[in-house]
Amino acid sequence: MIMVEEQAENQDVLREDEAAAVTEDGGPVRASLEIRHRRSHSRIDKYLQGRFPRFSRTAIQKLIKEGAITVNAKPTKASYEINPGDKIDLILPPLESKEIKAENIPLEILFEDPYLVAVNKPANMVSHPARGYQSGTLVNAMMYYCQQLSKSDDPIRPGIVHRLDKDTTGVIVLAKDDEAHWRLALQFERRKIYKEYLAVVEGELELDSDRIVAAIGTHPSMRERYAVREGVGRHAATVYQVVERLNGFTFVRLVLETGRTHQIRVHMSHLRHPIVGDTLYGARRITVGQLFKTDDETPIMPRFALHAHKIQFRHPITGQDIVIQAPLPADMENLLELLRKRKK
Repeated sequence: MIMVEEQAENQDVLREDEAAAVTEDGGPVRASLEIRHRRSHSRIDKYLQGRFPRFSRTAIQKLIKEGAITVNAKPTKASYEINPGDKIDLILPPLESKEIKAENIPLEILFEDPYLVAVNKPANMVSHPARGYQSGTLVNAMMYYCQQLSKSDDPIRPGIVHRLDKDTTGVIVLAKDDEAHWRLALQFERRKIYKEYLAVVEGELELDSDRIVAAIGTHPSMRERYAVREGVGRHAATVYQVVERLNGFTFVRLVLETGRTHQIRVHMSHLRHPIVGDTLYGARRITVGQLFKTDDETPIMPRFALHAHKIQFRHPITGQDIVIQAPLPADMENLLELLRKRKK
């Protein structure tokens, strides 16, 4: 049992490192914390992630759900606000290896300076190593490209300030400097970042522009999906504007006011206009033959048609206004040409 008491900050850090070292030896470790000072509105998941930085906040939340973390010998919730006198008991699992392999993967660099680098992420690439994706990720490629990325709360996510879904293409910004990382992350947290996407959706939207406000949470029965869940989910808002109507399809520009997981995909599905190719959220499997009444079984889109087109923010170090754009990928250009040809 490793006791971690709320005393001097340097003693706290020393004992947390000891706990992390024990878990790396291959076996789980029991830890205990006694809260001695009041912390205003401090959620237990955030607090523990700060005390045990080798574990991500998501990992801490999972341990809480599994009952591996208790408060005063009772089960708790991730949203519980800790109080003086609370005793927190933890069973921490062994950590997986955090070594990231540098891989020579071609990248399209859109912007770079000593603090930041922006990449036009291709389809079929995840942002960072995760279960099932230990190689071929953007982080693997960046470790080879620049050899220096900022540290983050999770050792397998160096430089990662925000993410894109595996099959979403477009602009993603990484930090090379620790100060730039936390300053830019603060802009994301405070919703000071302008993020614009382009998509092709099924059907023709009734309005030329609108603002979608619908809370998003985990799907009640499907683990990999998210859903509109009013009263349960977190506030989410998306603004869209029609770019072009294509006889049963719509080319649309979308601006995120919030940054929930799968937000655009969930909101467009909620409007019953799912993104073309997004079968996870209700899109049909449409072939070229179905559009032109031939036997061609080629899908009209090999992935879902979503592209992170533009990002705008204040440079976290220099204070300059930064605007970065990524051109439409070839598969979306081909999709638009196909739909325009069909419209004629």
